[in-house]
Amino acid sequence: MIVDLPDTTTAKVSKALVKIREEGGAVALGRVLTLIIETEAGYEEDAIEAANDASREHPMRVIVISVDAPDAEARLDAQIRVGGDAGASEVIVLHAKGGTASDPQGLVMGLLLPDAPVAVWWPGRAPEVPGRSPLGRIAQRRITDASTQPDPQAAVHALEGRYTPGDTDFAWTRLTLWRAQLAAVLDQPPYEPVTRVEVVGAIDSPSTTLLAAWLGMQLGAEVELVLTPVEEGSHGIRGVVLHRSTGPIELLRDVPSVAKLRQPGQPDHDVALPRRNLRDCLADELRRLDPDELYGDVLVDGLPLCHPEGSAA
Repeated sequence: MIVDLPDTTTAKVSKALVKIREEGGAVALGRVLTLIIETEAGYEEDAIEAANDASREHPMRVIVISVDAPDAEARLDAQIRVGGDAGASEVIVLHAKGGTASDPQGLVMGLLLPDAPVAVWWPGRAPEVPGRSPLGRIAQRRITDASTQPDPQAAVHALEGRYTPGDTDFAWTRLTLWRAQLAAVLDQPPYEPVTRVEVVGAIDSPSTTLLAAWLGMQLGAEVELVLTPVEEGSHGIRGVVLHRSTGPIELLRDVPSVAKLRQPGQPDHDVALPRRNLRDCLADELRRLDPDELYGDVLVDGLPLCHPEGSAA
């Protein structure tokens, strides 16, 4: 069910929610958190679809702030989606124009679930320092996506200086499968130290840079980061080579979704390493609302050693 509320206020939206619950049977019981999505007008539907899919694992209230025409006359149009149009959540879309968009915290405060944690997601452009932004200050979890920025490599290096506990980025979330596979490989004999690491990926892939930073920090080895021009079908991470005295371990993704694992003395293996979509990344990040300490360590200690133009020691 979709209810449109043109030229409204947040107080009227809150009353409409109560009325929908009383008349239609929709309830807020069982909602485990409030997810706030702040985006530009015209880009909200992909984010809403991902949130609806993730809500089947994390029932929640989704509040979308869609900012449009900052120079226009102040106006707030709202839309409430429940039932089949909202997955296992209830979605409140706030189309803010003009001066109404200047106070995002004031727009959402009366719509937050009581006694429930708050997560904020910026699918596109994010505040310079998310933890100090109006919405970031009320959230336990702040989610950005460096890959959507005009210069993804500059964006991922900017994360280092603006990190606040509770921050995370989808560039890090997309590494989960790679980190798990590499950790599993190194957890097998002969347990030799890694002396050098090579990480190769497309220049539009901030995840490649974070993977190099994580490996360099965890292994204490020399890291060579190679960023190549974007070619058709070759986005994202392309491969990792771990050099040891008995020979290299290679995990190379030459085709989408499948990587080839080569190890000395063992047959080659095909490993499923698909690029994670928005739904998977969002659901993953909402599984924990406490600060991701490892992510913070990678930004502070590992990232300064990795630069897009070459190698790090």
